[in-house]
Amino acid sequence: MHLSKWIQNTLLAFIIATSVTALFQGTSFTWINASIFHIPVLFIVILFAGFIIAEDVRNSFKKVLWFEKRKDKRPIWQVGIGMIFYFTQIGFVEVFARSLMQYDLGGMPLYFVIPFLNAFLLTVIFEEIFYREEKDSVENFKFKKLK
Repeated sequence: MHLSKWIQNTLLAFIIATSVTALFQGTSFTWINASIFHIPVLFIVILFAGFIIAEDVRNSFKKVLWFEKRKDKRPIWQVGIGMIFYFTQIGFVEVFARSLMQYDLGGMPLYFVIPFLNAFLLTVIFEEIFYREEKDSVENFKFKKLK
């Protein structure tokens, strides 16, 4: 279970770093656009800050969406993991592969479509590996008495 949280926190830190970097990449400040080995310095700094706050961000979303109070946690868990995978891929394109942003599919940018499909598949794979729920056993069922 700790590996699942570590992966989620790492991806959240990546999302935070790519979002901030993509936001400031278009500005005219040259110090923001400085890079080392084609990796923006701002991305590196925000990535380390993101590692520090990723667990708190994840827990905040759990509180806002009343995750612990839900009877069936699986659907909201799937949506959360899917969104993490989706925004990670979009952030990667926006910061590291901007040349892929020009392609579209009938007006819809292709860098929105392909991550959606990938996020669906990754969510299913991630769920098969990490999601554990209580299995219904015979003791959990109540049987009606037959007359």
